Amino acid sequence: MSIVQSLIDQVEGELTRAGASGRVSRLDLVIGRLSGVHSDSIRMAFQLLSPGTVVEGAELRIDEPPAELVCRDCEARLPIRELTRSCPRCGSNAILIQGGQQLLLQSIDVDDDKDDDGT
Repeated sequence: MSIVQSLIDQVEGELTRAGASGRVSRLDLVIGRLSGVHSDSIRMAFQLLSPGTVVEGAELRIDEPPAELVCRDCEARLPIRELTRSCPRCGSNAILIQGGQQLLLQSIDVDDDKDDDGT
């Protein structure tokens, strides 16, 4: 809940900073699979908290990029869904985990307040 409340606050701040008016029609989030944040929980909290806010009625799109394991010994580059301590290919502990940990508001789409005739 607190993540979604922070998201709503961030959207309000960005709209104010940009001087944007109109209805927020879509939010694009990036939630890495290793971020510890569950997309379904975010969607549920968004449904509960968005009414009466600037994001009420907005579509919430979530991209869930995987993390990648990079092995320094066998040079494997493998997508992973959970943290691991060794390379699944060679068993080496000389690994790096890249990506999959982000939690990011990527974009805000706002419908213009203008009528169809441009006024």
